[in-house]
Amino acid sequence: MTDSPAPLADPHLRHGAVTEGPRDVVVLGSTGSIGTQAIDLVLRNPDRFRITALSAAGSQVDLLADQARQLQVRTVAVAREEAVPALREALRTRYGTDPLPEILAGPDAATQLAASDCHTVLNGITGSIGLAPTLAALEAGRTLALANKESLIVGGPLVKALAAPGQIVPVDSEHAALFQALAGGERSDVRKLVVTASGGPFRGRTRAELAGVTREDALAHPTWAMGPVITVNSATLVNKGLEVIEAHLLYDIPFDRIEVVVHPQSYVHSMVEFTDGSTLAQATPPDMRGPIAIGIGWPERVPDAAPAFDWSKASTWEFFPLDTEAFPAVGLARHVGTLGGTAPAVFNAANEECVDAFLAGRLPFTGIVDTVAEVVAEHGTPASGTSLTVADVLEAESWARTRARELARQKAPHQKATAEARA
Repeated sequence: MTDSPAPLADPHLRHGAVTEGPRDVVVLGSTGSIGTQAIDLVLRNPDRFRITALSAAGSQVDLLADQARQLQVRTVAVAREEAVPALREALRTRYGTDPLPEILAGPDAATQLAASDCHTVLNGITGSIGLAPTLAALEAGRTLALANKESLIVGGPLVKALAAPGQIVPVDSEHAALFQALAGGERSDVRKLVVTASGGPFRGRTRAELAGVTREDALAHPTWAMGPVITVNSATLVNKGLEVIEAHLLYDIPFDRIEVVVHPQSYVHSMVEFTDGSTLAQATPPDMRGPIAIGIGWPERVPDAAPAFDWSKASTWEFFPLDTEAFPAVGLARHVGTLGGTAPAVFNAANEECVDAFLAGRLPFTGIVDTVAEVVAEHGTPASGTSLTVADVLEAESWARTRARELARQKAPHQKATAEARA
């Protein structure tokens, strides 16, 4: 690499002052997969971490109230204002006569928490609604443990304009792996980033064989338990395309030096190849508590954060080249990332709409990426550079969602006819 400014995520840099005692952490998306695992990790390490505030969408108020009571947080936030009465009642049943935590509500509640007094903000929100909290945490000078990849994808230039070098510590398993492997050498010695992909449930299938796969087929991921949208993204490899864009933004590596390789076992989470020919790989059994521990604890490691390998047992680790014809999403993502500006926001928003259409039976599996590609092509020249604003991103997303829904509706009759013919 060249001696350009330090990247957003740099394992050689420590952001923020050294703190005495437990590190104060705000968890955004506390009732989701990342949030619940982060809380488990914190409860097992009370000498290292203290969660001071929680945010969630508001659909699981009982779980959120349980978390608040167990952690004794100062503030609880929900995005859905209509959830406040149920949340307040759930808190009262758990707190009794003790004072309740402060309650924030509304679409900006998580953003308020992201700027609150703490050391680290863990952004585990799903979707591009995580952009505003990401920007708020960075502007407030907090260390950002970033699990919400969409906020970086859709708002890359905005995030880069605010973030100090080393202020972001990634929580995605692949980017936490790259982050750790990069610590083993100097930036000038990095030749290539290698992002691993499980291959999803359809590894080895041709494009023709993918045309008829069902919702149930796509949701049967072989190694990870995730929500439906992320699971389908893994099946199409859109998720890997997003991670390529994310790697470019986090580590300031050109797209032609970021490679994707299929690794079905999901043991090696990613690798860094150096100019002397050596490759450093980060490997653990599939478990997100390890990356979460890196995100909220770096530069220290948390003992027993996640299971380790049992080296007394034989195992086989396989690696295969990516079939770009059957899975064109990664190539499309490279194109989108190169365009920059609002193009990644269009890519991400269109994909979310197409995944919804597929899950509802209105779009074939191969139609997801094909339709996203159509929306990206129609988008034309994106707003970019220093002129990009949050309003630009939101407008581009809104247009992309509308256009993706229109295209999916046009294809719905053909999808129905094809399904009836198969039956």
